[in-house]
Amino acid sequence: MTDENAKSVQMLSRRHLVIGGALAAASCVAFARQPRVDRPLIKSSTFERWVPVNFDGWSLAGSSGVVLPPPDSLSARLYDNLVTRVYSAPAGDVMMLIAYNNRQDGVLQVHRPEVCYPTGGFVLTETKRIAISALGRPIPSNVFTAANADRTEQVIYFTRLGHHYPRSWAEQRIAVIEENLAGRIPDGVLLRVSVLSTDRDAAVDMLRQFVKGFAAAANPSLQKLLIV
Repeated sequence: MTDENAKSVQMLSRRHLVIGGALAAASCVAFARQPRVDRPLIKSSTFERWVPVNFDGWSLAGSSGVVLPPPDSLSARLYDNLVTRVYSAPAGDVMMLIAYNNRQDGVLQVHRPEVCYPTGGFVLTETKRIAISALGRPIPSNVFTAANADRTEQVIYFTRLGHHYPRSWAEQRIAVIEENLAGRIPDGVLLRVSVLSTDRDAAVDMLRQFVKGFAAAANPSLQKLLIV
């Protein structure tokens, strides 16, 4: 091998070394910036213990009659925890659902109630944006009326993904992206409450008070999942 050829080989080796080092550094940076799950899994039995039984004149009456998310191939992966309750008080009965998953990655995301109710044969009014109060802060929420041949239900709900309270699918997707850019795979929770009534204004007032009392009576660990 001539001196000129040796120099060429040496230059190529150095170039490969520099390129390889740059690629390795880029891989390390990419790995370091890869979003990671923000919260651990919660056992179902533990989660259920966090849900209050009695508070502010409301008492647990059962769990039947609550409209559930539609069953599909993702259901087992969508929710780590799913709790339904019916609470009774002199003012009436409130149906409640809490769905939680510690990993909202843009593919697996909690169902919004506007999907669940039509699957059960309900016709919905337009969803309206409202704010409800819990633990001393306003929570961005939605309200709609669902009706079928047998009943009319007034529904309020909110979803939390990471540090966001998205009110639509579009906002939900944006929330996941923003959390990922911050290095987190966010958790997600849905709290839905409803009452059988044709009087929307009265129902909304009752549900507001219910959520306020429920959040105040919940286990501190559940409070941290609902309110951020």
